[in-house]
Amino acid sequence: MMDSKYLTPRQIVDELDKYIIGQDDAKRNVAIALRNRWRRMSVKSEIKSEIIPNNILMIGATGVGKTEIARRLAKLSDAPFVKVEASKFTEVGYVGRDVESMVRDLVEQAVNMVKARKKEEVKEKAALIVDEIILNALIPPLKNTGVKPMPVNNGETDAAPTSDAELNERTRNLFRDKIKNGELEDRKVEIQINQKGGSGVGMIGAGMMDEASMMNLQDMISGMMPKKAKKRKVTVAEARKLLLEEEASKLIDMDEVKEEAIHVAENSGIIFIDEIDKVASGAGRKGGPDVSREGVQRDLLPIVEGSTVNTKHGIVKTDHMLFVAAGAFHISKPSDLIPELQGRFPIRVELDNLTKADFVRILKEPKNALTKQYIALFEAEGVVIDFSESALDAIAETAFTINAELENIGARRLQTVVSKLLNEFLFDVPDKIGANSKILITEDMVSEKLAGLVKNRDLSEYIL
Repeated sequence: MMDSKYLTPRQIVDELDKYIIGQDDAKRNVAIALRNRWRRMSVKSEIKSEIIPNNILMIGATGVGKTEIARRLAKLSDAPFVKVEASKFTEVGYVGRDVESMVRDLVEQAVNMVKARKKEEVKEKAALIVDEIILNALIPPLKNTGVKPMPVNNGETDAAPTSDAELNERTRNLFRDKIKNGELEDRKVEIQINQKGGSGVGMIGAGMMDEASMMNLQDMISGMMPKKAKKRKVTVAEARKLLLEEEASKLIDMDEVKEEAIHVAENSGIIFIDEIDKVASGAGRKGGPDVSREGVQRDLLPIVEGSTVNTKHGIVKTDHMLFVAAGAFHISKPSDLIPELQGRFPIRVELDNLTKADFVRILKEPKNALTKQYIALFEAEGVVIDFSESALDAIAETAFTINAELENIGARRLQTVVSKLLNEFLFDVPDKIGANSKILITEDMVSEKLAGLVKNRDLSEYIL
């Protein structure tokens, strides 16, 4: 694949098209926003620090692809990405969470990404150290017993060893090659694994402390606790897995990781705030809860407009993070958000409701299409399942009709319908329908199995 960090807006849209049907306007806007990150990083003049990202507000019913667009965008850009529900910040101190926690989650994500990349870089070096540890566990080296070190063997490999030290060294060389060639993978070996001391230290009476201070205190106490060494008897293959992680971590400079992670989070981080309409004060809402909702908006404001947040890895600025907010806005309208917050989301994108034709495409085209998922599930049992064109048309028609008559839950309705259609087959495989069988889903089959679903208006059993 192309270097995803430098995709052009058109290439970004092409990549998104592989998973998301329609919503061209939304795709174009997020593609521009993503490319603008790279453009800003490439600016040479002082104005670079003044260029702030254009945050995006996506408006559309549930199940039209808002979350999927943001998720795929983060994967494409290889950027730290966090998705939060705005409603979980309501009434902090009662059931809510501190708004700054989303920035801390983003930094944590960035640290994990940078750490994984650095571990990959030192993997080969760590593997050599691990092989040596396994060798020491299988054939411990002889301690210095006053015997002179073995001279370099000038091709006289068949000469009989003259001392225990020489014999030990030859045996170790032989086993070193065997370990390298993977000949001893199933051999049991006893290794020592360091466990982090005091992990998960509980804090009593920490109610008055903020989340960052509490995490720092927990880390400090954990660091003071002695590390426990635990002996385990495992196969060489398992020992390699356990030790590789530990040794790779030792080779990484964590201060460097934290610095790089904070830089990545500040300049490439994407925070997706879902359900933002739930904290808007809608016209239909009266009374107490609005105070809490407006409070959440005022808490979100400094984070979105740019502030510094204290995290356990260091201080992070949110000025250049990209915020993508999304909401269905059934009861409230975007104008019900406080004006200051509206101004921080200059790009508004309205996502279209899905049509029957969209449903047909969703069933066939995306890389992770529902029909492809079920084909793979049946394939695991050795059964081939296929859908006729008219059957796909009938499934889309059914889903569209139910959405129109009941609650419109967008493409998620297809999961309900396809699940109802195929459940009987999934139950009969492999008892009644054995391996090497073929199933063809026809239009008549769809009509027969889903007839009750359309007629029966009380769909409480099937609604997600």
